Amino acid sequence: MCGISGVANCGSREVVASMNAVQAHRGPDDSGVWEHRSPDYGYVGLGSQRLAILDLSASGHMPMSNEDGSIWITYNGEIYNYRELRRELAAKGHRFISETDTEVVVHLYEEYGSECVRRLRGMFAFAICDLRSGAPELFLARDHFGIKPLYYFHQGSRLAFASEAKALLEVPGIPAELDWRSLQQYLTFLWVPEPGTLFRGIQKLAAGHFARFRKGELKITQYWDLSFPAADSVFPRSENDLAEEIRERFRDSVKSQMVSDVPIGAFLSAGLDSSSIVAMMRESTHLAVRTYTVTFPPEYRVGENALDDPSVPAEFARQLGCENYRITVQPDVVNLLPKLIWHMDEPVADPAIITAYLVCSEAREHVTVLLSGVGGDELFAGYRKYAAHYWAQMYQKIPSSLREWVGSSLAATPSLRGSALKGPLRLAKKMARSASLPPMDRFIMNGTYLNKEQKASLFTQEARRELQGLDPAVNHRAAFEHVGEADFLNQMLYLDSKIFMTSLNLNYNDKMSMASSLEVRVPFLDVDLAEFVAWNVPPDMKLKGVLRPDTKHILRKAMKNTLPRKILKQPKAGFAAPVDYWLACDMREMVDDLLSESRVRERGLFSPEVVRKYVQEQRVGKQDWSMQIWQFLTLELWMQTFLDRRRTHSTREIFTRQAASA
Repeated sequence: MCGISGVANCGSREVVASMNAVQAHRGPDDSGVWEHRSPDYGYVGLGSQRLAILDLSASGHMPMSNEDGSIWITYNGEIYNYRELRRELAAKGHRFISETDTEVVVHLYEEYGSECVRRLRGMFAFAICDLRSGAPELFLARDHFGIKPLYYFHQGSRLAFASEAKALLEVPGIPAELDWRSLQQYLTFLWVPEPGTLFRGIQKLAAGHFARFRKGELKITQYWDLSFPAADSVFPRSENDLAEEIRERFRDSVKSQMVSDVPIGAFLSAGLDSSSIVAMMRESTHLAVRTYTVTFPPEYRVGENALDDPSVPAEFARQLGCENYRITVQPDVVNLLPKLIWHMDEPVADPAIITAYLVCSEAREHVTVLLSGVGGDELFAGYRKYAAHYWAQMYQKIPSSLREWVGSSLAATPSLRGSALKGPLRLAKKMARSASLPPMDRFIMNGTYLNKEQKASLFTQEARRELQGLDPAVNHRAAFEHVGEADFLNQMLYLDSKIFMTSLNLNYNDKMSMASSLEVRVPFLDVDLAEFVAWNVPPDMKLKGVLRPDTKHILRKAMKNTLPRKILKQPKAGFAAPVDYWLACDMREMVDDLLSESRVRERGLFSPEVVRKYVQEQRVGKQDWSMQIWQFLTLELWMQTFLDRRRTHSTREIFTRQAASA
């Protein structure tokens, strides 16, 4: 696991070294720069920061080449089938000097070219410089689901790329400027859907894509996508048969992802996904498995959608003979948040980044690799929003006049802060505002935090002019259309796996783990497992029932004889954080400072009066605007860190100052 960087027809060795330094947290074990100059074709530089996982010796130094130095790679990731690929390549005459998966990728590309990505089982983002044809050619690739990030900037004949966007800001001529379309999306969803970013001109190479760059021309190609059968397809296999095969495939995925030359552990929330991973880990090794459980002080938990009882995962860990470390989260949010926004690169207004960072930071004291349950909900239909689609269909049968009364009554109901009813009320309000819409619009609406009218009143007149005609859900609509023949549940799963999971969950898991120099692996996102579930499991075996549906039904069935009943019946809980409590208590002064009328007016994006209205209604409990206020805070800190200070300081200098004050 590493941080990668590179430039073509711009920059220098010093620039690449600076890009490395900004990403040093991603790979503190080794650093390297390779460069190539040619009179006809300009300059290419590759950089690497290495976190040693496989073959801890100096043989794993990157950038790395093949035997004759005609192919060079900088690589971030883990290839779980690298041993099988290595044997195949050795039989074809390739020679190896290390035990790394990196070297396998070099020779696989040498043998198969761009087709190499179809042979890789794992997570990866890498860049290869191919010198065999005279003119240097760059080959960039990102894994099937986008587990590992790859940012790039392309302008004319110039190309720069890196694992983190802030490294690109070290390249002369790459501006730190706001992208208006992405701002519209950020304020709608809390984050920016890939491949865009909030930096104008900086993009992400999309999941399942590779790119070729030769003589100044960049060509991007999709090599893989998740697909689903048509809605009227027949699924011949029985539930018991499917459950058994899913269990075996899942065990194989977990076992393959335990390959490591450093200590390895797992998140354990006592939810279905993480518990399933730990159980499969325990079946795959005779060694004790280290597990990490997050909990909050009692005053943080009331009304939040989180598992409240840390004794459940502790008891499960004891039953399996695993070690369990309980991490009680009570952070200094005011000082921690600016640091994490620097690590995130792009503003992601989900307070779960704090929880993720703290558990990774604590776990790094004992392990270098953690297994995570990310992807289980998108694969097996675990979120309540999928059930909400069917609830809305029943709700639409109620007379419209009654629905209007229910909606207006819910909208006027106070937030019920400090009450166990706060979470259900929040869900009811969200459903009521979207339940009368067509299915696609309803699902998109359920994932938004500021609607069209609210944004219109929030933005200044100048900002409204810039945003006029921009549809924030354009990526979502394209995803729905792409699988329009599939059952609607599978359409929802596709959209979330392509947009929500990649842009939010995988994004912050990568950034927050790498902030602590820790690698996170995701066994549910094994490509073979995902394709099998998509094409063989009917929708009603993923989400079974309507009124009180059994989410992830087939996975529960697969794990029935492995997990305790208490865990199989646990309700869904996100990687939550008590943002409402923080804003009302710990962060009150920070809100008043960063969202003061004078500061908001000077920034020129939002109406100070509207922002103050959100803050005041939140404080008195009239409405729960906690996520919206968190959006404003995150955006302001991001602009201060990357847009304002870039004028006088490098991104590395900014972080050094923040770290010293944290």
